[in-house]
Amino acid sequence: MRHINDLSDLTMEEFRELYKLTSNIIDRPEGYADACRGKVLGSLFYEPSTRTNLSFSTAMMRLGGSVVGFNNPSSSSAAKGESLKDTICMVSNYADLIVMRNPNEGAAKAASMFSEVPVINAGDGGHLHPTQTLADMTTILRLRGSADNMKIGICGDLKYGRTVHSLIHFLANYENVQFYLISPRELAIPEYLRQFMKSHKMKFFEIAGLEPVLPMLDVLYMTRIQRERFPSIEEYYSLKGIYCLTAAKLRNAKKDLLVMHPLPRVDEIAQDVDDDPRAVYFDQARYGMYARMALILTLLRQGRQRMPKSVKGLKNMRCTNPKCITRSETYLPIRTHHTEQGERCLYCDQIVAPHFARRFDDMGY
Repeated sequence: MRHINDLSDLTMEEFRELYKLTSNIIDRPEGYADACRGKVLGSLFYEPSTRTNLSFSTAMMRLGGSVVGFNNPSSSSAAKGESLKDTICMVSNYADLIVMRNPNEGAAKAASMFSEVPVINAGDGGHLHPTQTLADMTTILRLRGSADNMKIGICGDLKYGRTVHSLIHFLANYENVQFYLISPRELAIPEYLRQFMKSHKMKFFEIAGLEPVLPMLDVLYMTRIQRERFPSIEEYYSLKGIYCLTAAKLRNAKKDLLVMHPLPRVDEIAQDVDDDPRAVYFDQARYGMYARMALILTLLRQGRQRMPKSVKGLKNMRCTNPKCITRSETYLPIRTHHTEQGERCLYCDQIVAPHFARRFDDMGY
């Protein structure tokens, strides 16, 4: 069973086929109006969402399918204490495909262990957001032609920004991409991602200022400072508004620069930028819907698969990341994967405590 927890779950050949299908849908959407007739999408949003939720629902309906689910956990059995495992087992009885957003990191990975149908990660806390990366890559390839030999500035919340993490992961597949990671020290990329970039020999610069590097960029990817991710409101307000892209600042930028944003924005892009032809963030959202149509079609080629209702692992251990799905869904055993920096949690990618450092593969499962 193929699931999409991270866009890097796809090989480049698979991604190229997916992008080709996306382009065909963009150019001839009417040809796919009945492609999913009789199919049902299970939409499980444990966190607020506008673009991703509506984009997936619209994508399925444009393909002729139906959508069931919830956009507020208080209206589901989760409010009664139902586990993620039980919710997924039930919904996979009803739906042909599940898309899920959850505030806990690694939730989609955990869901995929029990689902009899494909699971798509629509965002797991501050960890990953692969279908936003699909929208981002469609925008870059459609408007720029290639992601090779590109200088990209990523600005704002790089610590909690799951869209940033997924995009950096996937751009490891391209040649000569230079990253300018623009953030205050408090919101710099997490260490696991820094180590990922080093191990993949990705060229990057961590800087605090936007304007000095703006003239050299081919793509500028703005992100908001995310209030909901901060441990305290005081910390949020100390960093809110630290970056703001304006029309005046764009005067020195390249004429073919792409200004992107996963949205929603707060105050990091001024309204006077919207009419600049280089501002493509609303196009980016539209491309995301077509890309999700292509992803739905691709994953639905699989049949239903019976899954075990229990998983094996290091049951007497827990990830130390307080936001990891294993901390709230305590029946989940810890599983790890080996990296040069040590054993990382299979769900959330954080280093586990030293006495946890035993590979799941070595346990004989």
